[in-house]
Amino acid sequence: MMKELTNTKQNPGELFRRWFHDDYFDLIVWFNPDGSTHSFQLCYDKKRYERVLSWRSPGTYSHNRIDDGEGRPFRHKSAPIAVADGMFNAAEVAEKFMNASAALPENVTSLVWDAIRQYQP
Repeated sequence: MMKELTNTKQNPGELFRRWFHDDYFDLIVWFNPDGSTHSFQLCYDKKRYERVLSWRSPGTYSHNRIDDGEGRPFRHKSAPIAVADGMFNAAEVAEKFMNASAALPENVTSLVWDAIRQYQP
């Protein structure tokens, strides 16, 4: 079950954000000054093949795989980056998210659930 990180760093001049996590998901949500949702990133399958669904109001999407920077022979580890990955199993992610999100605020759960279901590459 996802829980909120209560010590999420807030950067001056940037939007307020909340961070929720469990072993499978990381969900970072950014809020406009009026409290409405600006955007979110839902990282999933963190331990095996991490990917991220990004959403920005009013419904702009992207889906990427996270390249962890490992596996580069004779080089130092690089910083993780998002790289193109069009494969998104919305049904699987939606089911896992609904099972993991019981403790999240209702407005956050609804937003992410709807975005997963409405995703169009």
